[in-house]
Amino acid sequence: MLGLIAKLKIKEGKMEEALEMFKGLVKDVKTEEGTLSYTVNKDTANPNIIVVVERYRDADALTVHSSTPHFAAFSKQIAGLLDGGMEMSILEEVASIL
Repeated sequence: MLGLIAKLKIKEGKMEEALEMFKGLVKDVKTEEGTLSYTVNKDTANPNIIVVVERYRDADALTVHSSTPHFAAFSKQIAGLLDGGMEMSILEEVASIL
């Protein structure tokens, strides 16, 4: 299994708009066969940070996710709400509890 954590800093006053966009994306991501989980979270210590925690069956599933039309459209839209870049970590799962 493969994990991914993405940390996005959202422009001041744009959090609600960003969260609505993510809610729409989650509906589409739900249809992706190899995507096992995809959670969008607000950082409790910093109200302008969104942390996305993703879990994929394998690297191919992550590739499929990142090349879908809905993710491409989302990426273009969210770019205007970002305050800087995105921090991302790809993780190899070693142990888990589900």
